[in-house]
Amino acid sequence: MAPASKAEKKAALDAAAWMFNVVTSVGIIIVNKALMANYGFSFATTLTGLHFATTTLMTTVLKWLGYIQASHLPIADLLKFVLFANFSIVGMNVSLMWNSVGFYQIAKLTMIPVSCLLEVVFDKIRYSRNTKLSIAVVLLGVAVCTVTDVSVNAKGFIAAFIAVWSTALQQYYVHYLQRKYSLTSFNLLGHTAPAQAAILLLLGPFLDYWLTNKRIDQFSYNLPSLVFIILSCSIAVGTNLSQFICIGRFTAVSFQVLGHMKTILVLILGFLFFGKEGLNIQVVVGMIIAVAGMIWYSNASTKPGGKERRSHSIKHGSDSTQLDDKV
Repeated sequence: MAPASKAEKKAALDAAAWMFNVVTSVGIIIVNKALMANYGFSFATTLTGLHFATTTLMTTVLKWLGYIQASHLPIADLLKFVLFANFSIVGMNVSLMWNSVGFYQIAKLTMIPVSCLLEVVFDKIRYSRNTKLSIAVVLLGVAVCTVTDVSVNAKGFIAAFIAVWSTALQQYYVHYLQRKYSLTSFNLLGHTAPAQAAILLLLGPFLDYWLTNKRIDQFSYNLPSLVFIILSCSIAVGTNLSQFICIGRFTAVSFQVLGHMKTILVLILGFLFFGKEGLNIQVVVGMIIAVAGMIWYSNASTKPGGKERRSHSIKHGSDSTQLDDKV
């Protein structure tokens, strides 16, 4: 009876972690779209710096109250993580600017095979045939939904390449650091958020000016725009935390596969808010294919042999499925 109860508890925690990530991720997309479309606040990199500054404030208060215990993360590992994470943020922004929306979406889809490659090379994980096929179905479905015009140039390809690899490495590193140093999601955020906030707030205004030709100090701030900025920063705390929780529990590949459910939800919400222009037969067919692939992946990856670790290349702390039970 005890093993079954433990399995049920883990399943419930996994579902709660995933729903937390979905709600905060979709919520911040909607808030940011409103902030940029309705108020013209197009300073995405600086806004991300504000997100991490808010997250730093939250972790500092929780540490002061005694809810977060002291932990250790070597400076070399911290610097590598921050390097990957900031290249990911900047790379995605530049990729979107230099590429068509179609190529930008295709580049994002390649994160799953890149994440798989990292797990195969570093963790010696072997994927079953069903798992690989289900991932292919998910990618096909999301591609049908989102990819329209596709055009690419040399500098756009380089930006997309940097964005994809840095994002995959950052997400892999979240899982790696939590396992190696037995860090909870709050611990890891407490170490990484201050460094990311400092760098992005320092460089963000200059990068945003380069990308948009607009200066953040000349933006016409008013009460509604400030409310949306504060709301975006507040939701971002949950988004950052839920990302670390989910990758710690599911691995980067599962996080990417299931993450495409957020793409489907954003498309559905776009239809609800903006009418039939956001939905057509191509999008509906793509949604059906993607959801079918996600269900197949969920079944295939949880069966014996779905993912097999042939050797342990990581020094393990506590089991990653237990890291956030106490958060």
